[in-house]
Amino acid sequence: MSPAPTLPPVPWRVALPVPIPALDFAAPHGFGGAVPVGCRVLVPWRGGLSAGLVVGAGEGGAGSSRLREAVHLLDDEDGPWVSPATVEAVTGWAREARLPAGLVWSDLLGVGWEVRLEHRVRAVPDADLGAFGSHVPGTAWTDAADYSSPLLDAIREQGLLEEAFRPRPRLRGVVRARPLEEVPPAARTMTVLRASAEPPPTLTPKGREAWAWLAEYGPQPTLSAWARGVGVSGGVVNGVLNAGGAAYVREEASPPPAWTWLHEHGPVDSLSAWASLASAGGVPLTPTAAGTLALRGWADTVQEVAPPPTLASPVPSPPSSDPDRLPEGSAWRLHGGRPASRFRTLAPRVARLLEQGRGVLVLAPDHATLRRAWEGLSGLAEAAGTRAVQVSGALNPEEREHTWHLIRTGAARLAVGSYLALASPLEAPALIVVLEEGSDAYKLQSGSRAFVPDVAARVAAAHDAALALVGVAPAAESVPLPGAVLPPPRLRLHVVDYANPPEQPELGPLSSVHLTPGDLGYPLSHDLVRLLRQVQERGRQAALLAPRRGYSALLRCPSCDHTPGCRNCDVPLRFHQGTRQLTCHQCGYHEPVPDRCDECGEQMWKARGPGTEWIAAEVARLVPGLPVYRCDRDRQDDLSPLHAGEGGVVVGTQLLLSGEAPPNLALIGVTLADTWLNVSDFRASERYHRLLRQLGEWHVSRPPLLVVQTFQAEHPALRVLVDGKDALAYPTAEERARKALGYPPHARLAQVEVAAREARRAREVATEVFDALHGAGAAPGEVLGPAPSPVARLRGVYPYHLLLRARNDARLSELLATLDRPWRARVRVDVNPRGGL
Repeated sequence: MSPAPTLPPVPWRVALPVPIPALDFAAPHGFGGAVPVGCRVLVPWRGGLSAGLVVGAGEGGAGSSRLREAVHLLDDEDGPWVSPATVEAVTGWAREARLPAGLVWSDLLGVGWEVRLEHRVRAVPDADLGAFGSHVPGTAWTDAADYSSPLLDAIREQGLLEEAFRPRPRLRGVVRARPLEEVPPAARTMTVLRASAEPPPTLTPKGREAWAWLAEYGPQPTLSAWARGVGVSGGVVNGVLNAGGAAYVREEASPPPAWTWLHEHGPVDSLSAWASLASAGGVPLTPTAAGTLALRGWADTVQEVAPPPTLASPVPSPPSSDPDRLPEGSAWRLHGGRPASRFRTLAPRVARLLEQGRGVLVLAPDHATLRRAWEGLSGLAEAAGTRAVQVSGALNPEEREHTWHLIRTGAARLAVGSYLALASPLEAPALIVVLEEGSDAYKLQSGSRAFVPDVAARVAAAHDAALALVGVAPAAESVPLPGAVLPPPRLRLHVVDYANPPEQPELGPLSSVHLTPGDLGYPLSHDLVRLLRQVQERGRQAALLAPRRGYSALLRCPSCDHTPGCRNCDVPLRFHQGTRQLTCHQCGYHEPVPDRCDECGEQMWKARGPGTEWIAAEVARLVPGLPVYRCDRDRQDDLSPLHAGEGGVVVGTQLLLSGEAPPNLALIGVTLADTWLNVSDFRASERYHRLLRQLGEWHVSRPPLLVVQTFQAEHPALRVLVDGKDALAYPTAEERARKALGYPPHARLAQVEVAAREARRAREVATEVFDALHGAGAAPGEVLGPAPSPVARLRGVYPYHLLLRARNDARLSELLATLDRPWRARVRVDVNPRGGL
């Protein structure tokens, strides 16, 4: 009976950091273990080697023997680079969203794609590589850098190349004091003048005096130093030297004080650092003198293994005996209050899990929220015998890699970070906290367009960890979950209702008797201007939130209403007064402001829709002498005077909220709140409500007066704040409305964008997509559209949108599977779309 045939090893499915599906590779030659899911591996790619992530087993069968072999497994000693459960969750989400695994992983994994290795090669024994050229590897190990990558890949593909890899440590150049015995003799000795044993008889009385002084006080470096010491002329000491009363001799010199300092305190990063630190330590030294000492051999510039980078220090947490009152379910929420109170409520749960040896991951949508989370939670780790680390794009590559190592080895069990922390290999994660789960900052605007809280929910489920949603106000999708709502913070709110100007002169404490109907002031109301003057008089600070950057949303001809538009997009050009340019905020096209209207020749333009430039100019005009700062994507002034306590006003977009509030902030003005409502998105009012609550808690200790200028003063998203209701009031009403309309959380959405250079083709293909979905069994109401995009032409293409609305993720994936075929136009899918539909 013949033995059963040996099956080839199971191939590996590897995701590369490029927008393509995962590819199958054969296991490295001689590898006999299980598929190392979550480990990084070097694979041949485009004539070279690329790092990829093993995301599962590939497809076996007859074709697997023709696969290229993976070259080297990178993470076989310290464990996987990403937890296998996380890999399974993220890859499964990408598969259901019909997204290439490489695209998703290149977005979510921000560390590990670049590797430092010493790579050596040699030919296999008895191999003849002459067919590949004259300069080829021999039988001895040589550096792979001596050969071109395509040459090595060609030899590798034929199985004639042996390769060896070794981690290359990160090095740094330092200036180190050379050991005294290794300093060149010429540097360690010096020429001095020394007196003879007896004075020559021919010396004059002054010469004899000079000889006696030199014999008593010791050698001198020069004749002039000798003459100054004695108090005689140079001719006298020169006569003594010529008469034989003194002679130049070489003798051992004392080490320079700068060398002694470096020997005791070094090494240092550079010659300049040596000079600076030594001078600060009481040893005067210039960079030029430091360089001279190094040239003479007193110091060396050497390469040494770089120490681990310094990471952010935890913020100590005050001891607390508060009980843990939060739910124990798989998903729950915590909203309301102020940031400090939310973190105090969350702290007992986090501390308990850390003490149990479990891991906790905290995700933040922006740097400001991350900073607050770090201040509120990082101090819990040390008490639990572990450490806290930050993971975000703000770290440099060395810091990010070291942070990943601490998490991967179990040295850090509390990770606070941006979406890049989602893939971190925490040991035994028990809780994933998503801060401000409704924030649009979680939506990746390019690439996979993933909405991070969706992926975080999958990762939590894969690890059997709890998912906690924490923030100022819950998203409507979070309302059905169990949880806690903290009492609302004290909010000082004044609403300027542009739609209903007052009829009577008695208008309340913030208004004035001279107002007439319809004369509330625009873009700054009279109420807001009066308050700004009070801020100026009292030396306080204010912040004004403008709806957009630039001077105005558009320029309009007062005669014919013509508006200059973008050449690439069907949008009006925004006016920037500082540069006198009209700019498209979609594609970046810009042009000078035309002298005349292209339609009627009118020389005047009328600006509409104030931006940060306009608001800042109005403040300077109406409140002269008040320092005005700007903060938007076009201009970010130095706000250090405000943060130092000086008076002034900062005008900006929502970018303001990414920084700390000025310490003496007394007033926040929303110049036109309706901008956040006038968006073709069913989430617009929820986003507006959340913004108002975030503004109310921007200052960490005192609530500034919040002035909201609006034409919709009775909007429920604003009224709940006026009436002092808690953070759950408006989201609950919004969730009920969504249920009636069949929107999340009572459905799953995906936006299908069909785009082409010709509007006709885009429309035709969008119709074909619609027909294909219905042909595959889409029910009425599951496919909405097609319809032109709110911006009919964008960057030269015409987008058409279809909205898929399914009862759950599984059904949504079934509908999206219909799109897996070639189309005559670009078809892109955006699962859980945010922004305009």
